[in-house]
Amino acid sequence: MNREFQSVAVIGGGSWGTTLARLLALKGLEVSLWAREEEVVGSIQKEKENKVFLPGVRLPGPLKATQNLEEALEGKEVVLMVVPSQYYRDVLTRMKPYLRGGQSLVTATKGIENDSLMIMSQVTESVVPGLFTNSFSCLAGPSFAKEVCQELPTAVTIASKDSDLGKRLQILFSTEYFRAYVSDDVVGVQLAGALKNVIAIAAGASDGLGFGHNARAALITRGLAEIRRLGVAMGADPMTFSGLAGVGDLVLTCTGDLSRNRTVGLQVGKGMTIQEITSRMKMVAEGVKTTKSAYHLAKRMEVDMPIAEQVYQILYEGKSPKEAVKDLMTRALKWELDVPGAQKS
Repeated sequence: MNREFQSVAVIGGGSWGTTLARLLALKGLEVSLWAREEEVVGSIQKEKENKVFLPGVRLPGPLKATQNLEEALEGKEVVLMVVPSQYYRDVLTRMKPYLRGGQSLVTATKGIENDSLMIMSQVTESVVPGLFTNSFSCLAGPSFAKEVCQELPTAVTIASKDSDLGKRLQILFSTEYFRAYVSDDVVGVQLAGALKNVIAIAAGASDGLGFGHNARAALITRGLAEIRRLGVAMGADPMTFSGLAGVGDLVLTCTGDLSRNRTVGLQVGKGMTIQEITSRMKMVAEGVKTTKSAYHLAKRMEVDMPIAEQVYQILYEGKSPKEAVKDLMTRALKWELDVPGAQKS
């Protein structure tokens, strides 16, 4: 196996990007953190704290923050992308002159691009064709930034087509409180991480409507079924959706009070419009944009995703959440499991 990585450029100064930069810097690595916002860079440089997106968390002294992409990327072995999915293409395009062969790119972005309906591995290949074909990986799993900063036990998945690279990244990220598992299902891990946010909006809306634990459990379970359907249609391993990036992240995001996407759904269920909700949010809830992508991608792939479709109609067509629930509950009755060759008549 090749030697361990020593330097990382973290691209994205939100709560999750800052958390991962902190984790890596505390391990003694050379870490730079690029952020778009001047106030984020300023507060990290002067006070060793991201007061905008991660207030109250002390950052290690060696962690360097910058608004300059060339400075952030210079000499780094690993590039860790943690920007919102709808900005990923633009930021990567701006990074292009400063990227070089031999670097590894890891994405912790969870989303699907609206216009192209691409996941981040596909966006990467379209922006820098061939550069990261054999050195692209993704990180996903149940992981709230706040709990990782509190150094509470957390487990995630790193997916890479190159098993040796996956093992090196596993070592890079793992600590006594942050445990990384390896997968080779790059497509499945990305889709699981993106689509769970859509189901979390539905689960939050159900809670906001006061529908109780039965409804939430049903939404999580049936949501997982439609995520898996789309994943398999796109070439993913169905077992991935039973793992940390699948059911693990789905359960966390649908039930945890720290979930931005569940919070969006909760407020929708209580009668707020999506415009009112997003105008008050400091951080991005990826599920809002991903809902649109999921809806159109399911149509393109001819995959049945009834929950995602109802969330889309609530967010983008003004449908009442109560009416959406009624339509879900009165759909044609079906067998529960999609078992090839089973007799269902």
